[in-house]
Amino acid sequence: MPQNWKTYKLTDIAMIVMGQSPKGETTNEVGDGLPLLNGPTEFGYSYPIPTQFTTDPRKVSEVGDLLFCVRGSTTGRMNYSNQAYAIGRGIGAFRGINGYPTRFVKYVINFYLDRMLSLCTGSTFPNLSRTDLESFPIEICDQDEAQSIARILSALDDKIELNLAMNRALEDMAMVLYKHWFVDFGPFQLLEFIDSELGRIPKGWEVKRLDELASFSNGYAFKSNDLLKQEEEDCLHVFKMGHIQKGGGLKAEGTKSWIKKSNCRGLDKYVLKEGDILMSMTDMKDNMTILGHTALMNENGKYIVNQRVGLLRVKNHISVGYPFLYILTNSVDYIDRLRSQANSGVQVNLSTDAIKSSKALVASPIINSKFHESLLPMFMQINQNAIENQTLTALRDTLLPKLISGEVRVKAAEQQLNAVL
Repeated sequence: MPQNWKTYKLTDIAMIVMGQSPKGETTNEVGDGLPLLNGPTEFGYSYPIPTQFTTDPRKVSEVGDLLFCVRGSTTGRMNYSNQAYAIGRGIGAFRGINGYPTRFVKYVINFYLDRMLSLCTGSTFPNLSRTDLESFPIEICDQDEAQSIARILSALDDKIELNLAMNRALEDMAMVLYKHWFVDFGPFQLLEFIDSELGRIPKGWEVKRLDELASFSNGYAFKSNDLLKQEEEDCLHVFKMGHIQKGGGLKAEGTKSWIKKSNCRGLDKYVLKEGDILMSMTDMKDNMTILGHTALMNENGKYIVNQRVGLLRVKNHISVGYPFLYILTNSVDYIDRLRSQANSGVQVNLSTDAIKSSKALVASPIINSKFHESLLPMFMQINQNAIENQTLTALRDTLLPKLISGEVRVKAAEQQLNAVL
């Protein structure tokens, strides 16, 4: 342990507010009162997206607090409080004290998370109590170095968040353009319109099956004992449904599994390429967030696709490109039509035939080509930002344990930071 590292309890560097659920009759979904968080269902990458509200908040997080899941299978999931939230019993709010920034508290928890979670291992319903948290022992630096560590790691997190925000804005712009052209027919109002199975459409446009625009295949059913929980040399990342974000998009930090390339002989068609589109074929009926939605692959040869994830690859002669397919498969009208073809069990599933036969409205090759040219620069920037985020995430995840433990000191970390920012 470095000289200025000492042993503390977590409560020496953080005030902890344990959540308390409000009465059911005080909750609503129309925006009355404070937004309510019950668990990580509402969590985003850094900040929550609330869906419930309460007029009787019992416990409240402040702006800047660290939100930490304390109950259930998602114990340990974290977000930051970007506004005041009512927090239910599944959430604790951490606030840095005694000169230790809240962000430093978050990085300390990241460092000790496995040991912390071991306190509730084996329980039927995992739970971390206030006593577990407040008395948890940590070995950390003094306040001055803690602030420097928080500044270094926060610079990486802030850049990652900025890239994510830029990508969300670019995807929103692409969706607006898609809706303007292919839903509202804004540029084509002077054309003659005809009836179709998807409603009134410009004459000369067509309703096509999805498999007329792209090849489709289900992912490969790997043997569970072939999958690795840690990355090794000569491995591929296994692309699972956990890599698809709610509402669509790639979640690079999704379910972590790897497989040796030696176990993938003859499976080249499942190895993903830039521009591949991955669709979730399964979801839970009571919490349907990803069924039918897609993620866009931004790298070549890094991932191999797992079962219950559909693989779409552009294949047509009418100039429909992957940006159109990606936006189409995450559009509200398409998702609603596709989900109407799913089964109705507790776990809902989309069949291969339902996906391949799903309908899409396409224009003439000239219009399709112009649309592709309009969207392609946006998606090239999205891919560039996503790849940069993977580099930044890898650096952060490498520096974090070394800085918190004192193996790497601030000056050396600043040099690495300056090299990438």
